[in-house]
Amino acid sequence: MENYIPITFLNDFIFCPRSIYFHGVHGSMSQTQYHGKAQTVGKLAHESIDEGTYSTKKNVLMGTDIFCEKYNLSGKIDVFDIDQKKLTERKYKIQKIYDGYVFQVYAQYFSLIELGYEVEKIIIHDRSANKNYPIALPSEDKEMFTKFEKLIEEINQFDLSDPNFKPNIEKCKKCIYSHLCDFSLV
Repeated sequence: MENYIPITFLNDFIFCPRSIYFHGVHGSMSQTQYHGKAQTVGKLAHESIDEGTYSTKKNVLMGTDIFCEKYNLSGKIDVFDIDQKKLTERKYKIQKIYDGYVFQVYAQYFSLIELGYEVEKIIIHDRSANKNYPIALPSEDKEMFTKFEKLIEEINQFDLSDPNFKPNIEKCKKCIYSHLCDFSLV
């Protein structure tokens, strides 16, 4: 598990590959010093899972550490109902189902499969609207599954000093690391 990819990097890398580096630069700093409102609200959305208070059912895994050997991914699942074979990723507010959200649950899915669990349903849950969005299993959506594997390959091959990196002004405007980045357009 030496150079594993944290599951959260899948979404972060799509936003901006360089943000992963800057996240590491902040390292042990208190997140209150660099997190924006969206990150703080997102962290609060996971509080009951991280504290293990979301459910008292014995057949529900929550905030469980996982590792996927095939893709060398590591992280935590939000909620997995063993009896219902349902994996749920919770987000505070969903405006759109981004590919990164799907790839995060795919990583959780493959980790659970490797652990011997059966996963038949994947849900992304919007806490603010109390709405569930069903996500097709990787075997049911070949296009997304191919994009998932391609993303992992891109992460493994990424070079921070690549002179061909092209920043995106809209993403730079929303980036909490723009003040550190020499490629930032803001």
